[in-house]
Amino acid sequence: MTAHTVEYIRYRIPEQKSAEFLAAYTRAAAQLAASPHCVDYELARCEEDFEHYVLRITWTSTQDHMEGFRKSELFADFFAEIRPYVTHIEEMRHYKPTTVRGTGASVPTLYAWAGGAEAFARLTSVFYDKVRKDDLLAPLFADLDPAHAEHVALWLGEIFGGPPAYSETQGGHGHMVAKHLGRGITELQRRRWVNLIQDAADEAGLPTDAEFRSAFLAYVEWGTRLAVHFSAPDAVPPAEQPVPRWNWGAAPPYRG
Repeated sequence: MTAHTVEYIRYRIPEQKSAEFLAAYTRAAAQLAASPHCVDYELARCEEDFEHYVLRITWTSTQDHMEGFRKSELFADFFAEIRPYVTHIEEMRHYKPTTVRGTGASVPTLYAWAGGAEAFARLTSVFYDKVRKDDLLAPLFADLDPAHAEHVALWLGEIFGGPPAYSETQGGHGHMVAKHLGRGITELQRRRWVNLIQDAADEAGLPTDAEFRSAFLAYVEWGTRLAVHFSAPDAVPPAEQPVPRWNWGAAPPYRG
């Protein structure tokens, strides 16, 4: 996200023009949605003063906005819709995100939702017990470190929003990737891994709600496919990277 730029356009639209203004931007938004330089956009209206609006557009970069979008065919149609409101603009600037960012506690992390460190310790204990008994996966883990399950529990905990225990005791993403180099993991083995960890999640008592499990499985699919990629004979290890952080997907946690 740090490479992106955020454009803010602040409008003061007279109350009698608000309906046509919103209609115009609804039409103009189709051009933003079609632009490969636009990451996302949102038009917000002030609650205290209905005449104030802020349009936020995240661009892949300021240059992509100015040279890419504005010089594309999309811009002509976009500007045709919003031209009547240009004189109502009070600010139009690009901003770069700073390191001061984070999330609040209104939405729990996947780590907290799952049950914290104890839940992931149960998960990996059950999972590696299954692995040792599995004819397809056992050969991959023949030289399994006795502490391996514990380390993977720390890894998964950090991935899903818990404390950075894996990074502090084992290393970053590159350290985990290095454990797969040269192992030649097959697609059949990857699929078995995915199936067994889902079974283990059931037995370990991890939440079964659709929202959690879809996010959990999304990481498992991503992580195992990456493991297959880096286990290939010609794989090039990535540069040192922090442990990725996984979050809720399209569906936030359900609270009935």
